[in-house]
Amino acid sequence: MSKTATRIPLSVLDLAPVTQGSTPAEALRNTRELAQHAERWGYGRYWLAEHHNMTGIASAATAVVIGHVAAATSTIRVGAGGIMLPNHAPLVIAEQFGTLESLFPGRIDLGLGRAPGTDQRTARALRRHLDADSAESFPQDVLELQAYFKPAVPNQAVQAVPGAGLDVPIWLLGSSLYSAELAAHLGLPFAFASHFAPRFLMQAIEVYRSGFRPSAALQQPYFMVGANAIAADTDDQAQHLLRSLRLRFAAMARGVRGPVPPPEAFRESDWSAAELAFADESLSCAAVGSPTTVRAQLEALLAKTAADEVMLTAQIFDHGARLRSFELVAQAWALTPPTPSAR
Repeated sequence: MSKTATRIPLSVLDLAPVTQGSTPAEALRNTRELAQHAERWGYGRYWLAEHHNMTGIASAATAVVIGHVAAATSTIRVGAGGIMLPNHAPLVIAEQFGTLESLFPGRIDLGLGRAPGTDQRTARALRRHLDADSAESFPQDVLELQAYFKPAVPNQAVQAVPGAGLDVPIWLLGSSLYSAELAAHLGLPFAFASHFAPRFLMQAIEVYRSGFRPSAALQQPYFMVGANAIAADTDDQAQHLLRSLRLRFAAMARGVRGPVPPPEAFRESDWSAAELAFADESLSCAAVGSPTTVRAQLEALLAKTAADEVMLTAQIFDHGARLRSFELVAQAWALTPPTPSAR
């Protein structure tokens, strides 16, 4: 075990995947169970992501699911990875996460993204203004949201209650250079979505670190890299589990979305070379194999990025195999479980 592996924390990103033949209710129960296990195994954070009108993802009401997970755990940090701010009024998000922080003090994170997390028709159904240029409105919305968490002043016209005066760490998330630049400018921690869009990973790291300005929230840049991680007892078994995700991304290249399919449903002959290339490129930031293989691949990712933290996601069809995968990664990385007194 290298020094790198022992000092870099691992966290979990969960989309509350709905598998073929299951229901969102089952997906949310699985999310609760995985979070409890992740806490027991020593993962640092458990984040949920906002997506809408997607039959394979059950975390659309992200703040509600965060409360569901936080109530079922006691030490692990729980948060959004992320809230798609263009879909919401900043005051509403401040109130939601102020409420979560009041219920679960010291355990709530708020990650923000500027994409809608859905298609344009669904974005209209969310009742947000679509005529505004998100590249112009997003920074102002972030600043407005930050202001709601500051201590209230006498005669303040609008307050977030709960929210005002609470310490809810804000992260910026992204898959482009825009969010990296904004996070650097505002002095906020930054997480890159390389688990599905790794193309600009290295450029984003350079933009973020070189342009970082210290702030009251953060004195030094803090970068989190996202990666797919699928572990099994053997490399072949892990590669088999990966077939579900590879099939899902190949389908996305056709504009087709749906529940997570079983790995046996994937046949390369059903897909064009371009579709398979899209899937493989999207999933290129991944650690897949036996525990030894996964550890080596994650260490290589850290050697490349010098990330401060790695957030792992694993959309595996079989829930038991998913639990086992995160357990094997935790063991390979020598994560330290919370002490009994902290639970």
